[in-house]
Amino acid sequence: MISKKVNNQLILTLHFLFFTLVMCGQNINSTEVLNKNIQEQTNIIFDSLVKIRQDFHTNPEASGKEIRTSKKIVEYLLLLGLEVKKGIGGYGVVGILDTGKKGKSIAWRADMDAVSVHNHDLKNNTSNHSTPQHICGHDVNMTVALGIAKVLVSQKKQLAGKVYFIFQPAEESYTGAKAMVDDGLFNIIKPDEIYGSHIGPMPTNIISTKPEWMFADYKTVAISFKNSKENEAIIAYSKKIIMELQNVAPDSDFWKPENLGNPNIGLANPNTIFKDFLFVNQESLNVEKTDKKVTISAYFGASTKEKINSVIPQLKEKINHSKHKQELIDIVYSYERANLYNDKKLTEESLAHISKTFGVENIILLYGEMPDYRGDDFAYFQEHVPGVYFYLGGSNFEKGIVSMPHMPNFKIDENCIKTGVNYFSSLIIERLFN
Repeated sequence: MISKKVNNQLILTLHFLFFTLVMCGQNINSTEVLNKNIQEQTNIIFDSLVKIRQDFHTNPEASGKEIRTSKKIVEYLLLLGLEVKKGIGGYGVVGILDTGKKGKSIAWRADMDAVSVHNHDLKNNTSNHSTPQHICGHDVNMTVALGIAKVLVSQKKQLAGKVYFIFQPAEESYTGAKAMVDDGLFNIIKPDEIYGSHIGPMPTNIISTKPEWMFADYKTVAISFKNSKENEAIIAYSKKIIMELQNVAPDSDFWKPENLGNPNIGLANPNTIFKDFLFVNQESLNVEKTDKKVTISAYFGASTKEKINSVIPQLKEKINHSKHKQELIDIVYSYERANLYNDKKLTEESLAHISKTFGVENIILLYGEMPDYRGDDFAYFQEHVPGVYFYLGGSNFEKGIVSMPHMPNFKIDENCIKTGVNYFSSLIIERLFN
């Protein structure tokens, strides 16, 4: 026989367990409802987003000159009821969605500038006028960000925390993100995580990314020696030891850009040839002489931080064991830039969510690092906030649409806007609650 006291405790325990199960069910159902709402809202606003993208596309502005573009973005964000900060690092804009409830803060970044393209007048063949064109997909990046903002505003009552929408100028010149940071961006906003996407050459239903570095890193290394009668021998020796650091054979398939997408050796294959590499841009080998010194410099690319950082120690060791060690003045990086680095944990969790919600078949996990001198100054944001950078497919091969950035025949299938808004709105909501 159970005592009345024990019986009451049992009843309370059962009530608690029932309540917990109900709440868990509500959370699951709430997530499903939110994702359904996202997709419905995206479908509703899709046509208006296409018009926005076409407006950006037909009114491109070069790096540092995004006057009209930023004005349009500010107007749209204000109409959504967001708090807006502008003029950050040039024409940078930030929209702030504050739910009024405690929670995490998530940032989403979109770049605004167009590519400066040199157009030659075929009639007289003398014109070399540079004009901006959206052949890198930043018009899509902005449109996706505005679409996410509109969708999340429609679901604001179900959310907690803050979402920051960063519209960054001057990505093509690799200066805009740093300018925003230097202008106090992270005094204005305090995100816990940051995300962003960029158009890639895959179909419109596909996104891709990888943990850690997505691109090779690049640095110019300069070796300076005292000016002496041994200059010519020193120059020849320096060029020799520079080239000896390269671990990619001259006749390797590595040098063929089309192999980046090769299913057998490209970036989507775990056995890719585009990893564990260090190479020298031979065209960059340069010699400068002054009255006091001679400097030999070269531009290096490498797949890992360890490899790029090993260049100077290896060169010093070789020179210190050579007959030229007394003439050595120094070896320094004369040019370096931040390199994009995806937080491993956030990358894995983000891909797990998108895979579960939209299907694993819509994700391409990348391996290795892209060695074709590309990069993104989103890297400067990642130096302050952990985050993930994605590629969003914009191609439709059946229609002959190939969204390879910076190519003369660059085009996009605008259905990628719908994919971006759906996937990334869902991701941001998931990150707010995790």
